[in-house]
Amino acid sequence: MRAVAEPKGQESPDTYAQDVYRRLRGAWLKVLHRRAPQVAQSLSGGEAGWDEARYSDHLQASTIWFHLQQIMEENLAIRTSRLSEQEGAPGEDGFLRALTDCPEDQRATMVSLLAEGRLSVGPTITAHPTEAKRVSVMEIHRRIYRTLVLFETMRWSPREIERLEETLEMEIDLLWLTGELRMERPSLESEVDWGLQFYRTSLFDAIPRLFERYHDAVTEVLGPPTRDHCCIRFHSWIGGDRDGNPNVTAGVTRMALDRSHEMIVEKYLQALDRVIPRLSISEKIVAVPRAHRDALAGIVETRSTDPDRCAARNPNEIFRQAATAIRQCLAAGDYRDVSAFLADLRSVEAALESVGAVQMARQLVRPLRWQAATFGFRAHTLDIRQNSDVVTRTLEAVWNALDAAPEPLSADWSARLRREVGQAGLKALDRGKLGDEAAELMALLHLIREVHDGPDPEAIGPFILSMTRSADDLLAVLLLARYAGFGAERLSLKVVPLFETIEDLRAAPAILRDVLSIPLAARSMKDRTGRLEIMLGYSDSNKDGGFLCSSWSLDRAQRAITRAIAAFGARPVFFHGRGGSVSRGGAPTARAIAAQPRGTLTGTLRLTEQGEVVTAKYANTGTAAAQLELLASSVLRHSTGPAFETVDPEADDVMETLSSLSQTTYQTLLRHPGFLSYFNEASPVNELALLKIGSRPARRFGAASLSDLRAIPRVFAWTQNRQMISSWYGFGQALQDFRAIRGPEGEGALSRVMQDLPLFRLCVDEVEKSLMLVRLDVAELYAGLVEDRAAAEAVFGLIRAEHRRSVEAIESLTGTPLGSRFRNAAARIAQHDSALRSAHEAQVRLLQRVRAEDGNRHRIQLMQTMNCISAGLGWTG
Repeated sequence: MRAVAEPKGQESPDTYAQDVYRRLRGAWLKVLHRRAPQVAQSLSGGEAGWDEARYSDHLQASTIWFHLQQIMEENLAIRTSRLSEQEGAPGEDGFLRALTDCPEDQRATMVSLLAEGRLSVGPTITAHPTEAKRVSVMEIHRRIYRTLVLFETMRWSPREIERLEETLEMEIDLLWLTGELRMERPSLESEVDWGLQFYRTSLFDAIPRLFERYHDAVTEVLGPPTRDHCCIRFHSWIGGDRDGNPNVTAGVTRMALDRSHEMIVEKYLQALDRVIPRLSISEKIVAVPRAHRDALAGIVETRSTDPDRCAARNPNEIFRQAATAIRQCLAAGDYRDVSAFLADLRSVEAALESVGAVQMARQLVRPLRWQAATFGFRAHTLDIRQNSDVVTRTLEAVWNALDAAPEPLSADWSARLRREVGQAGLKALDRGKLGDEAAELMALLHLIREVHDGPDPEAIGPFILSMTRSADDLLAVLLLARYAGFGAERLSLKVVPLFETIEDLRAAPAILRDVLSIPLAARSMKDRTGRLEIMLGYSDSNKDGGFLCSSWSLDRAQRAITRAIAAFGARPVFFHGRGGSVSRGGAPTARAIAAQPRGTLTGTLRLTEQGEVVTAKYANTGTAAAQLELLASSVLRHSTGPAFETVDPEADDVMETLSSLSQTTYQTLLRHPGFLSYFNEASPVNELALLKIGSRPARRFGAASLSDLRAIPRVFAWTQNRQMISSWYGFGQALQDFRAIRGPEGEGALSRVMQDLPLFRLCVDEVEKSLMLVRLDVAELYAGLVEDRAAAEAVFGLIRAEHRRSVEAIESLTGTPLGSRFRNAAARIAQHDSALRSAHEAQVRLLQRVRAEDGNRHRIQLMQTMNCISAGLGWTG
């Protein structure tokens, strides 16, 4: 059947959305009729349940359709933004809006931020095991997205439209035949390649789009900028994060550094291959000013591997000669550092402008210069992360190799540590006397020192110390670095504390005051402008205290830390360890940044982009550019307020009370004697290892307790059974108890906090969206898996009662029924509800069989249910 031709003229958004839906749905159904005719027939017949004999086909079909809908939504969002811009409206959350909305009394701060280059945003790509899609599947999704973009043009003939629709069908068919499940756990090499794939396919090309929008917005509002681009600096943990993953060695870190270098250089070479043929400017037609010609000739002479041949190949075309010489130098690896590469590109750009070829300079060379300024010769800075317990054991091993170590973490330990870290000389260490774990950490520190002493010291970033519990934990890293040869005056190794639990967040100001009182630590941990990087953990603080307590503890910690380190002449750069789900810090970017305490953003921000969030934000160039602009403009917008936020005693008191009450309720659930068995049996947490979505173990050191279970599989498990307690449990009881304690005046206090405190409004919104995803009837199916029926009924009874209280609390605060404020999200959830319910029913049956029989066929189908449910919800957790 021939496709219907596109209507002429501009379509309405609704018409376009309907056409996209029709095309995707039609292509998907054609594939089903070919690959799973019985599933297609059941869909057309409106069958409610799934036949067990066809579980695999139903799951495969539903998973593909869920992903196609996500691709469609991404396409529609970018198109809507583009149409809005065509109509002259600034983006809702972009540079132009941030600049035009800036209050006049804060404009001077914004101008100085931009002029001095102090706007710095650091997305950090991680390979946390929350992305269930294989790279090959992600590539098919990307091609489907690009095919949808092609439909937007109006020039296609009916036959060409038919061919595009056939391409959609082909790609969906390939999805079916490829399969989404990994049968083997990904290697570290494949994880590194997974992260680099985003640079290859989107981020490299997104940077010029981002900087053009920045340049145009600043020029329109403030005049020509002093700097023609803003600072985006990418970081990565892939190949550097060894916390709980013994497979990440110094050799793996070196491999990750090499691969990122090779990838980005290849991208530059490809860009130059596109630029060189277009620089065919003849000196017989236009005279190049002497100074600029000498600069170009100098590039040919110093950069080309054969200057005479380079000049002879393109006579009278000095621009092409210079660009060719740059390419030859780059390909030969002869640029010692990126600054020389940037200087050469600036010379070519300036020379083009000198002969009036301004558009050539802007469209051919400037984008490459911007890319080189952003990515360097490394693509990203590779951060290192290790657990404080490993550091302690390594220092103990080092001291035992030299003489005898004091009792770890004792007073003698602390005294020796503080004495040695600042003394001029240390004993020579024989690494051959160390055990494997200690030798590995020392080898890593030697590698870091080697990179810092090389041509690109920013290729390796800070040493992030997870589970930082004391100043001694941080000093131990510095001392080990000194044993690795870092010197005694100012270490190039930046140690970043990661405060994760509620207790550690509360202790953070005192820990930082203690460590900054040590001169070497103060010199080494601060940069030369006084900035001190501090990482905040969302996942473990949530696991420790529940969502509301975690959110308030993080807010309070940032304010307290900012005040504490100011006494040492330091300013914080907060690194937010956010994940995709609400319980791991996930929230709309602009609103999450707006809810940060005033005075804690000073133009700089770092945050993790994890797993499926990376795919959602950065899989395609247009989406990546939009997300980066949203991130950078939001930081700019909210960095112009006062240095310290004025404390609102009433708001603080309300939040402190609610936080404490919610934590008590949350901890009461976790301490219930039947909770651990309920969690293990009423969720697929122990079976998640079947889903090969990460290279590291689910537990840090092989323990089997809730305290040691990683936050990611914990949230994943609560998501799969649709209870999602980590993102709302305790909220309802906290509100009920608060009203009971405070009486009538408490209601007014809640109303004022709801109106005046962005953090509380954000918490309310995210709790509501989480509750919209809870399905207690589905959850009850999982509760039926628990053998101890008394424990199951008791725990599920607590969850059911708190769910009712939380829904009532949300509706009383907002004055509207649950979900009515988020109609698009509610519609999406309702659209997926039937298929997801069938997937949950299948998962419960398969859990029973796998636990009873452990049959391979059932295991694969169980993996399919996990994948399908994750796709339907939009994230794994």
